Amino acid sequence: MLNTGIFGRVRAAARRFAGARDGNIAMIFAFAAVPIISFVGVAIDYTRANSARSSMQAALDSTALMVAKDLTDGNITTSQVTAKAQAYFGALYNNHDAKSVAITATYTQNAGNGSTILVNGSGNVATDFMRVAGFPTIDFNTSSTSAWGNVRMRVAMALDVTGSMAQDGKMPAMQSAAKALIDQLSALAKNPGDIYISVVPFAKDVNLGTSYASKTYMDWTNWDNANPTWGSCSSNWYSNKSSCESNGKTWTPDHSKWTGCVTDRTQDYDTKNTVPTSANAPTMIQPEEYVQTDWYGNVTGRYCKSGNSPYVVPIMPLSYDWTALKNTITSLAPTGNTNQGIGMAWAWMTLGTGEPFNAPAKDANYTYKDAIILLSDGLNTQNRWYTNASQIDARQKILCDNAKAANITVYTVQVNTGGDPTSSVLQYCASGSDKFYLVTSASQTLTVFQSIGTSLSKLRVAK
Repeated sequence: MLNTGIFGRVRAAARRFAGARDGNIAMIFAFAAVPIISFVGVAIDYTRANSARSSMQAALDSTALMVAKDLTDGNITTSQVTAKAQAYFGALYNNHDAKSVAITATYTQNAGNGSTILVNGSGNVATDFMRVAGFPTIDFNTSSTSAWGNVRMRVAMALDVTGSMAQDGKMPAMQSAAKALIDQLSALAKNPGDIYISVVPFAKDVNLGTSYASKTYMDWTNWDNANPTWGSCSSNWYSNKSSCESNGKTWTPDHSKWTGCVTDRTQDYDTKNTVPTSANAPTMIQPEEYVQTDWYGNVTGRYCKSGNSPYVVPIMPLSYDWTALKNTITSLAPTGNTNQGIGMAWAWMTLGTGEPFNAPAKDANYTYKDAIILLSDGLNTQNRWYTNASQIDARQKILCDNAKAANITVYTVQVNTGGDPTSSVLQYCASGSDKFYLVTSASQTLTVFQSIGTSLSKLRVAK
């Protein structure tokens, strides 16, 4: 009923307007209609032109990136840049309103810091309303520039070498995949230093290497107390620390017996990338002599000592010695418990330009992309403070937050061949859902690392 009343009043008003003999209303309407229709028409024409330009911008962006990628991979020569750009653009741009479309591509080689691809595009849109005012077309143009060769990359591989990696062919599969990734990434390097890679084997501890024993930032307190027989007394009568000191003599620890193990740094340094110095030594590096024993408590091996089989292989800092990197991976062997956080922490440390690894300084003429690949086959079981997985995971999440906030791209891989729950902390640590990989068969590891390599290669092409 309400609708009927409203429509009745509208019809009555329309009849009164049609029957009006007073010319003012008709004249006002006629004058008002012209600008209203014009404004609406202009808006429609400009909307169509803006849509054509926006879609051209997107197509040019993709074209510039793909051409730069082709140059990076060596798939085309510089003389083929224009033809390749036109082919890519033609496949990407399909705006039907755009007419007289043309693009040009220019390659510029810069000295010392890479090259650029500049793609310019232009076109016009035929107007429907503005032609009445003498504007039959609206012209538009835009451009996109991509850098090629001025993006350098540093990649740290934190690789799980715990005892469970001996099962289901996981260790050899990881070794093959990691070495293949080195080959894939090294192919992107046009000059020495374009790509750096480090290898960080981890279990409960990592092996820093014994060359750091004399550094002032090493905190030996725990190591000295845990190994009371490794040293010398100021009196030759006493062969261990307790008997020496109980008789008022001085015990001097023998740090040359340290085999290179370090445990987690003191909280909260365990979640940061702070450079160690002598001033903050107690919070920095904690040597640990992590021994392997038999059922009777007899020492059968030193966790980080070369010559013991298996043992945790020392960290290899950033390098572009591809052969040496692959040799390090070949020497990996499974032993010990899982502490993903220490692998992640030291992978981040290898990317730093300060102590202890002193990575090469970054050249201001280049853009740098840093990445960490963290692979583990299980859930966390032990670190310096905890044997509770949830507590270890909580520390690791803080660490991952800090690394990602520092613009580190984090890839995580869970090799889960035994039906474990999917690792929530590895999913959390990844820089995106597309950067977490779940491997349920060791044979999938190679494909996953190839996918990571492809993703890393894309990071080297920057718009």
